[in-house]
Amino acid sequence: MANFDQNDDSVVVIVGSGAGGGTLGNELAQKGIKVVILEAGARVENQDFINDEWASFVQLAWKDTRTTSGTWRVHQDFPNLPAWIVKAVGGSTVHWAGASLRFQEHEFKTRTTYGALPGANLLDWPITLAELEPYYTKAEDKMGVTRTNNIPGLPGNNNFKVLEAGAKKIGYKEVHTGRMAINSEPRDGRGSCQQIGFCFQGCKSGAKWSTLYTEIPKGEATGKLEVRPNAMAVKIEHDASGKVTGVVYMDGSGALQRQKARVVAVAGNSLESPRLLLNSASAMFPDGLANSSGQVGRNYMRHMTGSVYGVFERPVHMYRGTTMAGIVRDEAKMDPSRGFVGGYELETLSLGLPFMAAFLDPGAWGRSFTSALDDYANMAGMWIVGEDMARETNRVTLDPVVKDKNGMPVASVHFDDHPNDVAMRQHAYQQGAAIYDAVGAVRTFPTPPYPSTHNLGTNRMSEKPRDGVLNKYGQTHDVKNLFVSDGSQFTSGAACNPTLTIVSLAIRQADTISGMMSRGEI
Repeated sequence: MANFDQNDDSVVVIVGSGAGGGTLGNELAQKGIKVVILEAGARVENQDFINDEWASFVQLAWKDTRTTSGTWRVHQDFPNLPAWIVKAVGGSTVHWAGASLRFQEHEFKTRTTYGALPGANLLDWPITLAELEPYYTKAEDKMGVTRTNNIPGLPGNNNFKVLEAGAKKIGYKEVHTGRMAINSEPRDGRGSCQQIGFCFQGCKSGAKWSTLYTEIPKGEATGKLEVRPNAMAVKIEHDASGKVTGVVYMDGSGALQRQKARVVAVAGNSLESPRLLLNSASAMFPDGLANSSGQVGRNYMRHMTGSVYGVFERPVHMYRGTTMAGIVRDEAKMDPSRGFVGGYELETLSLGLPFMAAFLDPGAWGRSFTSALDDYANMAGMWIVGEDMARETNRVTLDPVVKDKNGMPVASVHFDDHPNDVAMRQHAYQQGAAIYDAVGAVRTFPTPPYPSTHNLGTNRMSEKPRDGVLNKYGQTHDVKNLFVSDGSQFTSGAACNPTLTIVSLAIRQADTISGMMSRGEI
């Protein structure tokens, strides 16, 4: 296994090992490029995962303090936990559910399609669906996405069967167990899904794609990739010309270390990536590294979310089987007659009883709340994933008071729902309830959004440097050898889970970086 010298300035340093960073690291290593991945969390392997919700949360989640503000419900319910992401090797690909869907063509052109929406800061991506399609194809093959490449879909559990029956009764057509990066049959040296049901707690069987046990071991096998766990990046350094030269990080013992670099790629999620750039301010970059536009941290998106649950007379046992293998896509279309632009999807979801009690209606008590928990075995559930509108005021900044254990300002997340988000959520709540009512639900109820799992924007791509942080390859407009490789590069969020697009962009970015390195451009 590789072990590179900290003074080796020929390496590519990647901050973060999730969908973007882990994929980019492997792709570059396969091309013979030396890579060091700095991961803030520990290395927790499959056999170490815990099939218990709270214990797993303690083991995997990013629990470092953050602060929040704004009108969003998350600020009220979880003021120091705006995001439910993983702090471990593999990043949130350990925690994710596996849903892998492509953007629709119009979702790359929100400014053109939706117009000048008041209160929003919409912008077309500098790339199109046609440009990304070859990389989507490569990502689907890499990840083993069901219903692509002749890979069969996953079986439907009871939760899906209830969703399917109700959705078809009210006229929905595109209803199936989804395009999931979970093996429905043995593939890539990993077995098929065992329907364990703890998809959010790490897949102990390894059937679900995660960079932890796919990309990273493959990259390490080349001898060109080194992963350093418990390495929290605190600052990116640059020389007098503005070119980045390395990353300063805190190791597991609390000592500051410095890894020199030829290229740096930031892939720490949409909260930590802008935080790192802002914490890397210098005399040359007084407002934060790569922030001449003032757009670092702005345009934060988290998807319009919420859940709907239905209670039935007989048991459903929604928690048995794959958590999110079920989707209704009919509402993902662009249809302003519904009272909003953009669209949303409905996906099966089940939370275990401990999380259900915490997330059902945080802070609530009384008969309505307790009776729902009493009826847990008879419950079916779905999650809403809709396109929220980019707003310049929805942003990540550095908290002026709160510091982390390393003395660095923590991320402060401000978010207000756009009126379009509110209208879309209400429509989705009504349609979700109608699905369950159509098949005999005795009671339906919506739940407010959970801490964010789809964190997007904050370092968005833009054609013009003044409008964003990155060009079409994820390369910062300001610094030639600095890239961003995670969901923070998204210009819009689309009505779908983001991981497939993050992986596709990382594959494309690896081609870009290797080409530029070979030509001596970086």
